[in-house]
Amino acid sequence: MELRYLEIFCKVVELKSFSKAASELFLTQPTISNHMKTLEDEAGIQLLDRLGRNVLPTKAGEILYGYAREIVKLKSNAVQELNKFMGSVKGSLIIGGSTIPGEYILPGYIAQFKKAHPDVVVTLRLGDTQDITDMVMDGSIEMGVIGSKADDRRIDCREFLKDELALVASAKHFKGIKNQIDMKDLKKLPFIMREKGSGSRRALEETFKKNGVNMDELNIAAEVGSTEAVKQSVRAGIGVSFLSLFAVKDEIPRKILRKISIQGFHVSRHFYIATDKARAISPICQSFIKTLARPL
Repeated sequence: MELRYLEIFCKVVELKSFSKAASELFLTQPTISNHMKTLEDEAGIQLLDRLGRNVLPTKAGEILYGYAREIVKLKSNAVQELNKFMGSVKGSLIIGGSTIPGEYILPGYIAQFKKAHPDVVVTLRLGDTQDITDMVMDGSIEMGVIGSKADDRRIDCREFLKDELALVASAKHFKGIKNQIDMKDLKKLPFIMREKGSGSRRALEETFKKNGVNMDELNIAAEVGSTEAVKQSVRAGIGVSFLSLFAVKDEIPRKILRKISIQGFHVSRHFYIATDKARAISPICQSFIKTLARPL
C-alpha cells in the first residue's frame, strides 16, 4: 500500500467526503476516487461506504484507518524532526477552536506563529466545545482550544486563558435597564442563549446552578448556534445575553452594546488546550503550544 494512498484515505475518513478531501489536498475529486478504488483493490475488500453526500468507513475501513492514521503521523513526525535537525520547521498543523477561541483569539496566535514559522501551513477548524473535543479524539485535529474542561478523561486539558461572560444589551434598545441590577431582575429579561454543547452555555449553567438560579425560569427569547448570531440578535433588540468580553471588545467601547453588572453575580471560566493523552504531540504542535504560552 502506498503511503500517499493511506494519507488520502485518512483525509476522506476524517472529512467524510471525497470533494472536501480533494479540496484540502489540492487534488481533483476523480483523482481521489481513483486512488481509493486502487487502495480497495489492493486491500481486497471495500473500505468506504458511499452514503449520499457522506462517505463513511466500513468495518474493514475502520480497522485500516486506525493503523493508517498512526503510519501517517509517524511519517509527519519523522519529516518534522529532520527539518528541525536541519534548522527549519516545515509541514502542516491542523488545530481546532470552539467559538470564542476560534473566532477571536487563535487567529492572533496563528499570525504570531507564522512569523516564526512561515513554512508551516496551519488549518483552523471551528465548532462548539463538544465538536472540538470529538475532533481531538478522532484524530482529525491534533489539538484544540475549548471553552470548558472536557468530560472525557482521555483528553488532557491545560488551562490557557481566563474569560469573563458579561450580561450585555443593545445600547439603542433596552434603555430602561439600569447599569446594575439584582439577581431577581434576570427573570424579567428576554434572553438569547447559545446552544447546548457550547462552552459558554455550560459555564453559564454552572454559575446559575451555584447561585441557585433555575434556567428554566428564565425568559428564553431565542436559542442560536453561534456567538456572532447571539451578538447580532442582541444588537437587533431581540433580547439580552451573556457574552464573552473577547467577543464584544469592539462593540462596548463604541457604545453599540453596553455591559450590565449583576449584584453578587460573576460568570468567569478558563479556556483549555485540549490534546489526546494517548497520542504523541508532533514537534510542530509543540511549537504552537509554546506560542500560546506567550502574550499577544
